Amino acid sequence: MRVRAHSEPGSKCAGKGQVAAGAADLVGMEDARIGSMSGVRWLPGAGNLVACVVALVIWGSIASCMVAADDTRAQAAVAGQQGDLPASYRTFVPSLPVSHPPYSEFHASWMQRLDQPYIYLEHYGSYAETGSILPVVIREMRIQGLEPSGAPFCLFYDDPAQKPADQLLSRACVPIADQRSPVTPLRYEVLPSRTVAYAYVSGAYPEVPRSYPYILDYMKGRNFVIDGPIRETYIVPPSVAKAASDFLCEVQVPVASGNR
Repeated sequence: MRVRAHSEPGSKCAGKGQVAAGAADLVGMEDARIGSMSGVRWLPGAGNLVACVVALVIWGSIASCMVAADDTRAQAAVAGQQGDLPASYRTFVPSLPVSHPPYSEFHASWMQRLDQPYIYLEHYGSYAETGSILPVVIREMRIQGLEPSGAPFCLFYDDPAQKPADQLLSRACVPIADQRSPVTPLRYEVLPSRTVAYAYVSGAYPEVPRSYPYILDYMKGRNFVIDGPIRETYIVPPSVAKAASDFLCEVQVPVASGNR
């Protein structure tokens, strides 16, 4: 396996995309996460943070989706209710080549992620249950007149290899453009601006955590350590993917210098 480091930082922006995932994509996610993270040494004081994202919301009718032949571009075109997403979120263009399992060649780089306000619901329990909460978040946001600004995501705060399933803390989240004061049960917070290592990977979404060791190899080569929850953004919706290789996911890992 060769990890190809891209020395130039990526765009200084939060990940954008057209996102949807079916409930079937959650099956096996927790087992994959446990297996992929075994043997990883966690940063002291980071609370044994692990995060993954499972998206269940279809923002609009998906007319077409394409991963380009050179693996450097992916486009999700939105038809129907175009007002469901701002224009900047209707087309997603990765800034790195896509890495394909079994990752004989892996592409990774780093970028500065901007602050991301978001609305969320917390969940204690199996990570396989978190994605099912996203439709609840979306419904409550619509009731309260809160507009999403991009793709939904979930944050998973514990290592499932270290805690019982019923004690795992996660959040089902939807980004918004600015500060709001949602009504219970929704909550508001800001995902802070951070330097993140990142990559784009293809393959079935429950298998995405298997890419983590390769990102960690990239981080090790730059003396980076994990410094926050990993974030995944699902770009290609299962409703239009014809094969596992059609799926596209962005993985972000907040980092800090190992010398601090």
